[in-house]
Amino acid sequence: MVRFLKYGITTGATAAAASKAAVIAILDKPVDRVVIPTPIGLRFEVPVKSCRKISADTAEAIVVKDAGQDIDVTDKMEIIATVKLTDDGKVIIKSGLGIGKVTKSGLQVPIGEGAINPVPRSMITEAVKEVLPAGKGVEVTITAPEGANIAKKTMNAKLGIQGGISILGTTGVVKPLSLEACRRSLVPQIDVALARGYKRILFVPGNIGERIAKEKFNVPEDAIVQTGDFVSYMFDKAVEKGVKEIILLGHSGKLVKLAARIFNTHHKVGDARNEVVASYAGAAGADTKTINQLLLANTTDEATEILRQANLVEATYERIAQRVNQQVSDRVENKIKISVVIVAMDGRVLGMDENARCNKPWLKLT
Repeated sequence: MVRFLKYGITTGATAAAASKAAVIAILDKPVDRVVIPTPIGLRFEVPVKSCRKISADTAEAIVVKDAGQDIDVTDKMEIIATVKLTDDGKVIIKSGLGIGKVTKSGLQVPIGEGAINPVPRSMITEAVKEVLPAGKGVEVTITAPEGANIAKKTMNAKLGIQGGISILGTTGVVKPLSLEACRRSLVPQIDVALARGYKRILFVPGNIGERIAKEKFNVPEDAIVQTGDFVSYMFDKAVEKGVKEIILLGHSGKLVKLAARIFNTHHKVGDARNEVVASYAGAAGADTKTINQLLLANTTDEATEILRQANLVEATYERIAQRVNQQVSDRVENKIKISVVIVAMDGRVLGMDENARCNKPWLKLT
């Protein structure tokens, strides 16, 4: 039996629906659903939670974001559009409570403006124009009462979007359980780093790597890019955007996988951590007993302790770091200079490749 998952709508489509419903409430009467156009040519009907006329030329409507069966922190969030009719024929879109403000360059919205991306702005404009009388314009203010709290679960603060969510979407449609959407959300970090003028940026697998980079190496926040588990994807994007030099820094549990060409580091995709550490320890001179202990280690931290007792930490991890360099360099076809630093959970350097040793002053190692 084939089971089809439910698609959802983007925050941009949600805002467009609320905006159109509010305009209709002024011109006619409140509605409980509207049909909106999308950038991909489809039209679909969106339920309206509430809609009311405030005055002769003002109304508001609330639409609940429906992410379908996608994993989305904005699912079930209320988005409110407050609209006021004007006589200038223009559609002006503003951001209000719960919509973040852009504070860093490199994003699709200029610094100082509300984080409503160009495609959602276009969707809102097209939706309200379908019902506006000739010669009439409208001022639309988009708010999200829970936006500030929900934004804490996103990467907005790191990207320079402060105080709320972003109104996003390029198609109006959310694909269920979309890994692609998750991957795309990481890419603007590269844009921010480049816009800030960094010629050399630092890739880390996640929050642990970012914390270590800041606390132990004093790396500027905007120079740090979290890759998540999508290491190959992020390196591909870095090539596309013309990045010339990347330092890859992370906990041994993630980076050793790259030595085995496991470029998606999620544990469900592949895991050869013990085998990698054991084989390179063997190349560094580990005896059979040590190799067997490494193969049975529960974590790479335990493996590191086994290596420490055998006095093989640096010799093993430097070999692994050099191999990671080779694998990633092959992946990017040598278009980016790669440096690799493997660290423990407390930030101690376990091993680094030759390029990283040359970059040691920039990392401000302590």
